[in-house]
Amino acid sequence: MIRHLGVLQFKPEINQDQIDECFRELAGMVGKIPGLLSIEHGPYQSDEGLNDGFTHGFIMTFDTAESRDKYLPHPEHERVRQIVVPCLERVVVFDFAC
Repeated sequence: MIRHLGVLQFKPEINQDQIDECFRELAGMVGKIPGLLSIEHGPYQSDEGLNDGFTHGFIMTFDTAESRDKYLPHPEHERVRQIVVPCLERVVVFDFAC
């Protein structure tokens, strides 16, 4: 399995309704993109303070690296990117196998 981890910092003018819409759209890709098994997401939840301004995160689980690779150019992913990316100040994505 491949985990696709993202940490997000939304632009200051983005409100909670817009953030919720972004995560609804991300979650809606499950079942539409082959091999995308699940997505978990939420706001930063630690007093540690090592988030460097990132406020939210997600983890997508793919069945294989090949599925992850096919997800990247998939039309549904491209559609969702058009909604989410304009709301972001910064993003980091990191993939790892488990």
